[in-house]
Amino acid sequence: MILEIVTPEATILRTEADVITLPGSDGKFQLLNNHAAIVSLLVEGEVKFKGAKINIDEQFESKFTNIKGEYSFPIKSGTIEMKENYVIVLAD
Repeated sequence: MILEIVTPEATILRTEADVITLPGSDGKFQLLNNHAAIVSLLVEGEVKFKGAKINIDEQFESKFTNIKGEYSFPIKSGTIEMKENYVIVLAD
């Protein structure tokens, strides 16, 4: 699936991911390939993702943490929409 993370400053990520973990308003949840369509509010926490083909633009690499192949990006709040294997995270 495609993961795109958009902040007020820029689109900081557009890459393929196999699994995405998000801090939802009712607790953490995961998205996998072919997940049902979903829209949800996000709370403060980390957007985490893994994949065999992760590609982060050089100018934004410092915003992400990579621990054993799992990348994370801290957010204060946001929303997420997944539809047809395309995930958009609008994050603050």
